Amino acid sequence: MPRYCANLSWLFTELPFIERFAAARDAGFDAVEVLFPYEGNVQDIVNELVRYDLTMALINCPPPNYTGGKPGWAAVPELRERFRRDFRRALRYARTLRAGHLHIMAGVAEGAAAKACFISNLRWAAAEAPNQSLTIEPISPQAMAGYFLNDFDLARDIITTVGAPNLRLQFDAFHAANITGDVMGTWADMADLVAHVQVAQPPERSEPDKGNVDYPAFFARLDSDGYDGWISGEYKPAAATTDGLGWMQE
Repeated sequence: MPRYCANLSWLFTELPFIERFAAARDAGFDAVEVLFPYEGNVQDIVNELVRYDLTMALINCPPPNYTGGKPGWAAVPELRERFRRDFRRALRYARTLRAGHLHIMAGVAEGAAAKACFISNLRWAAAEAPNQSLTIEPISPQAMAGYFLNDFDLARDIITTVGAPNLRLQFDAFHAANITGDVMGTWADMADLVAHVQVAQPPERSEPDKGNVDYPAFFARLDSDGYDGWISGEYKPAAATTDGLGWMQE
């Protein structure tokens, strides 16, 4: 049976951040994810997770570049040392929050040097945190121009090359729709690597109900394939978040 997660960086944004945990629990979610939980007091987040019996499914790494650059730089050769320093910071947050997955963002880069840097950093991170589940996620050009990891075959190649048991794939169906145009087929090709799923309806990144992607059919496929991880709603609600949660019941 599907297990649903609320991305609190996208959902319930009509509320102050710290109030979104209660709203997620009231809406029926058992887990949440927060893309970049680095600005506030981490203990406040822990308190909300405990108070509402919520699991922190995932956070992103490294922290965003507050000077205005793109988030993530694990594949940027000139930022190798910065990535490793910031990874340790993100890992402390992941451990404090008991985050199921730590998503390592490649960043904007291209070419053989970027690939070699990404592989090197992933090997290092997997060895640095052998008990922490790490994920990488193909992100479509429509969402982030120039993002290095923009292809599912490339993701498989990198995960296979790194060869670490704690490194797996983060499957975002919205990005799969944009990259391949075939969510079901891409899932079939990649399911053996997947640790975490995120959903939104293209092209507007709206509620994952019926549309360009048949989400009821996709959820049924995940269930029949025995996927037992979280399915996270990472989308922009059309109105109040609670008005658009029918996809969970369908």
